[in-house]
Amino acid sequence: MRITFPVPHALTALFVVAIDHLRFDIEGMLPWRIGRPHRRAALAALGTPLLTLSHSTAPWRAVGVDLTDDDRRLLRRTRQHVLVSSTAPPRALPASLQVARAAARAIAEECTGLVVDPLAGHTLPACTRCAGEPAAFRLSDDWLGWSVDVHDAATCPPWNPADTRACTCLRVMSRGLRRFALPEITLDGAACAHNLCAINLLRAVGQRLLADHLQFLSANPNARERTIDDHLRITDHAFFADRQSFGVRLTPCDGAGSVRRLKVGPAPGSGQITCLKVGPPSDFTGTLNDWLCSTQSATPIIHLAA
Repeated sequence: MRITFPVPHALTALFVVAIDHLRFDIEGMLPWRIGRPHRRAALAALGTPLLTLSHSTAPWRAVGVDLTDDDRRLLRRTRQHVLVSSTAPPRALPASLQVARAAARAIAEECTGLVVDPLAGHTLPACTRCAGEPAAFRLSDDWLGWSVDVHDAATCPPWNPADTRACTCLRVMSRGLRRFALPEITLDGAACAHNLCAINLLRAVGQRLLADHLQFLSANPNARERTIDDHLRITDHAFFADRQSFGVRLTPCDGAGSVRRLKVGPAPGSGQITCLKVGPPSDFTGTLNDWLCSTQSATPIIHLAA
């Protein structure tokens, strides 16, 4: 089976920087506060749709974002916010996103602010605790978030590690792949005790999908749709200790209905694929939990951040 999904003409990414007050001329001074890997690109993009800044004197209200206790304390001290957006054709990915995020981090560093990625649903580490926006792009650098849910009617028995069939209530969906012109991915029906394993598997699938997609966009910069196979082989992936290989099957699904808390556009019923359900290949004879455990039987490296 082949799966075809649209490639939009342009994509808009948004980052929020919650601050107490703006300490410098945001238009004139910002590029010089951005690290050298992205400074030249920021100078060229600022004032165009590639990099747009909007300062508001109202506090930012956190909705649909997971916050730590430190995040909440910092957010309560803020009184203003800056919106950093980038609208670019898919062929400009991922550089356009890196420039926008570098700008958001620079503002947060200068104003002791908090950078929020609303699409991924989490905050980003401030530049005082990291080296700024890296020059090289890696999906694992906080570009993805996860919506984790259980079926409303679930009644899970006490977890028994030897019984992988006892529970099927878990639903996990990615948050962030659509900013790369890809459908979000989900795993539905695993045991809720396997949430970290499910996220690790989805992260591996997302990394493979994005690597292939960026190569496609580079070779086909004017494409308006893309067709892929419904079976995918995951090989040589850094999230697994022994670089083991395993197969997955992708099935189009209704993203907005798969996980209640995540709204994926366009609207359901539009005929456009917004979500891909990840499951075992068609020749696998066990349960979803059997397959999930078999993909990570060699002790995966667990990463809590996307």
